Amino acid sequence: MQTIVIGHKNPDMDSICAAAAYAEFKRLSGNTGVIAARAGNTNERIDYVLNRFGVEAPQLVNDLSPRVSDVMQPKVLSVRADSPVYDALQLIDQKRLRGLPVVDEQNRCLGLLSSFKINHHLFPSREEAATARLVTASLADMVTTFGGALVTGSLSPEPHELLLMVGAMALESFGPRVQRYRDRNVVLFVGDRPHIQDLGVKENLHAIVVTGGFPVPEEVRMAARQANVTLISSPHDTASTVLLARGAVRVGRMLEPEYTSFHKDTLLSEARQIAAESAAFVFPVLDDEGRLVGILSKSDFLKEIPRQLILVDHNELTQAVRGADKVPIVEILDHHKLGGFSSDTPILFWNNPVGSTSSIVTMCFQQAGIAIPKPIAGLLMAGLISDTLNLTSPTATPADRQILAHLAATAECDPTELAEKIFSVGSPLLTMTPEQAVNADSKVYEEAGHQFAVAQIEELNFAHFPEKREALLSALETQRQKKGLLFCALLVTDITEQTSLLLVRGADHFLHTIDYPVHGPFIWTLAGVVSRKKQLLPYLLHCVEKMQRLA
Repeated sequence: MQTIVIGHKNPDMDSICAAAAYAEFKRLSGNTGVIAARAGNTNERIDYVLNRFGVEAPQLVNDLSPRVSDVMQPKVLSVRADSPVYDALQLIDQKRLRGLPVVDEQNRCLGLLSSFKINHHLFPSREEAATARLVTASLADMVTTFGGALVTGSLSPEPHELLLMVGAMALESFGPRVQRYRDRNVVLFVGDRPHIQDLGVKENLHAIVVTGGFPVPEEVRMAARQANVTLISSPHDTASTVLLARGAVRVGRMLEPEYTSFHKDTLLSEARQIAAESAAFVFPVLDDEGRLVGILSKSDFLKEIPRQLILVDHNELTQAVRGADKVPIVEILDHHKLGGFSSDTPILFWNNPVGSTSSIVTMCFQQAGIAIPKPIAGLLMAGLISDTLNLTSPTATPADRQILAHLAATAECDPTELAEKIFSVGSPLLTMTPEQAVNADSKVYEEAGHQFAVAQIEELNFAHFPEKREALLSALETQRQKKGLLFCALLVTDITEQTSLLLVRGADHFLHTIDYPVHGPFIWTLAGVVSRKKQLLPYLLHCVEKMQRLA
C-alpha cells in the first residue's frame, strides 16, 4: 500500500514543507511506502528553501484518480504469434485460463487467443470433420508437439498446408486413396505396416510418421533417402500422434484480431463502464507503444486501490488534488477552518489553530519522541516563517514561537536571516505572469451554495504593483468566468508595512458588500490585514452572508 502525503493545489511554502516533513516523520515512525507529493508547481522561494536544506521537491501529482494500472495484473502470461497452439494450450490448462494475449517479438499485442477457438479446432463439428485433416503448420513444429524424432530427411520450419492421412486400411484400398491427393502435401501416419510405409515412399509423400515407437525397416529408410521423403518416428499410438500433430498450428492463425484493450493510464471508472458492456473475458493493458504491460479481468475491478492519502495544510476537497475523493483519506493535518469534510470510517484528523501546518508536524515529532533531522527542521522553519510572516501575522501563537525557537536550534539557522532570504527571493509580481500570480496560491472555498477563490502573494513593498494592476484584474475575471465562481480575489501583502491590497472581480451584488477603503476600481486597501486564513477569509464569508440577506 502506497501512502501519499500531499498538500493543497497551488501549493505554498507551508504546504510543500509540511508534506515533505510529515512523510519523513511517517517513515521514521516505521511506516513503509510513504512518499511526499505536491499538487502543483513550486516557486522560486520554495526552490530556494529546498536547495538550501538539500531536500528534493515532493513528487508532482496532478491527478490521483484510480487508473487501470492500479488494479491490473502486471505479470502477464502471453504467447507469441509464431508459437504452436499446443504450447498455448498447455499454458491455458496449467494456469486454468480462458485464453491468452498474443504478442509479437516486441511484445506488442496482436490479439487474443481463446480456449473456445482452440477447442473448436481440436474438436470440430461433424459437419466440418472432412476439413479437420487440413492443417497449416511446419513439420518442425509438428514433430515438437508430439515429441517425435527425425529418422531421415529434413524438417522445414516454414508452415505449409498439410493434409493429415492415417494408413489404417488394406494396401489395395490405400493405394487409390493416396493417388487422389497427389497434389497435396500429405503427411502419412502409420504404425508397423511396412507395405503401407513403402507405398508412401513410392508415392513420394511429403512426410511419413511411423507411430507407436516402432522401428522403421532399413529398406524403407533407404528408399526414403533415395526418394527424398522425410521419415519421422513418434512414441505415441497413431490416434494420439494425429491429435497432437494438429496442435502444431501456429497461434497467429487462431487469434482474434478485434479485441478491447485499455491504456495503463485509462481512468478506472471509464474502463469499468466499457468492460461491463463487453463480452470479452480479458482486456490487454498496453503502454504508449502498444506493448503489453498487464492484463485486466472483470474481477480485477473489485480490487482495493493500493493507495491512500494524508492531506496536509487543507481539509476541503475543493482544494485537494484531483481524484482525492476517489482514494481513501486516512489522515488530515491542518490549521484552517473546517470545510465540511466527512469520511466513511474514522481517521486521524488533527486541526490545530496554530500559525502553520509545519508547526503541527513539529509537534508530531515532539510527541513521538523522534529527533527531527536537521534538513527537515530547516524545512519546517521555512514553512512556519512563510505562513506567519516570521511570527508577525495575527495567526502566530505562543506555541509557534516556541516551536520556531526549537527548530532554529535543531537546524542551526537564524530565523530572521532565513526570513529575509525567503522574502527577498523572487518577487511574485516580477517573476510570475498575471495568470500565475492569481493561481499560484489560490484556494477555492464554498459557502451558502457559492464557490469563490482567494489567492495571496507576498511582496517586500508595492513598488511593482501599479504596472501589474490591470493585468491582475483581467486574470482574476478570466479565472472567475472559466470556473463559474461568485468572485475571485487576490490579496497582495506588503510584509514590510504589514498591510495589503485586495483585488476582487465578481458579481456586482457581492462587490457592493465590501466596505474597506477603495484604492481603485475593484481594489480595496486592507490596512493591517496580512492573513488570508484568520483575517481575510472570515471577512469574505461575512460579505457572502450579507449578500444573501440583501438578495
